[in-house]
Amino acid sequence: MMIKKIEVTQRFNFKRLNCHYECFTLDFVNKNAYYKISERGNGDKFLNENPLCDDSWRDILVDLRRKMTSEIYHLIDRQIDDFLGDFHNLKLFDGFKSEDFSYFEKIELIYSCNVIIYSTDSYEEYSFKNNFPDNWVKFGEILNDLFDFDVLHLNYQKQLATPLYFDIKGDGVYLEDKLPIKAIEFGHYKTYPYELPNPRLIVNFRNNSIEGYIEKEMDSADKELIYSLLEKYHVYSWIFDEYHIKSNTRNPDDLEGYDWYLEIVFEDNIIWHIFGYNDYPDTYVHLAREVRDISGMDLLEIDTISDKDLELFEKFGKMKLTD
Repeated sequence: MMIKKIEVTQRFNFKRLNCHYECFTLDFVNKNAYYKISERGNGDKFLNENPLCDDSWRDILVDLRRKMTSEIYHLIDRQIDDFLGDFHNLKLFDGFKSEDFSYFEKIELIYSCNVIIYSTDSYEEYSFKNNFPDNWVKFGEILNDLFDFDVLHLNYQKQLATPLYFDIKGDGVYLEDKLPIKAIEFGHYKTYPYELPNPRLIVNFRNNSIEGYIEKEMDSADKELIYSLLEKYHVYSWIFDEYHIKSNTRNPDDLEGYDWYLEIVFEDNIIWHIFGYNDYPDTYVHLAREVRDISGMDLLEIDTISDKDLELFEKFGKMKLTD
């Protein structure tokens, strides 16, 4: 069996609708490699950002789009033989379990990847968002040696709060030590009639302020309350499939309802990001109810969720919170 082609499709989702999709193809039959430019997402446009918002994502997105060119990388036989030998020795996907993946998902994360391997007598597809293959970094280094650029964007993966480089725990995100939070931003907006995403809340730990629907200066009690809510409702774990049971069980009643996003930026500009198309992680409603009780305002907009969906969130969220 000989590998004929490998396609690596990567998706980066940054603040609101500033996204980037790319597909890099290694074609060993025709001895070249190239980007499928048709996979490019959202062109070169950026949505305007509130100047109060953290913009750690912007330089990453600019560079991702700049590097995705129409250049064709030509390969010689020795390069192909060396690469395929190294790839075989990696055993990259031996025993690997793919995650659920589709072009459109009701809940999306900051990063996801799909790898397709075409061989003379087979076709294999592997998808992942959190369950990175054990030798993914080594694979990226082999690709970098071959093409002299960071095909898997490992340099920027070090700024994305995923399990590739970070340990995502119930009480926070860890590298070696727990990462301090720099900012939190939440937005919620209609999809029909369409409106541009606008932040509802911006919590800035650097200048001790809360902006948006609530305007106030934070004190130490406010900070401790926010930390406790994030931990109590397992918010850091929302990126994992185990918190998407409701989303995978039943479609919302109104498919043209509301979208939302939540971003946490840590010191050193480490970005944790999740957004949803009219659906939410399982403990979202429980968090939203406590936020409403504390603030007197429906800041997380649970009044837009149908009664039937609320019942399911109550069920699945309670299961998570009582484990």
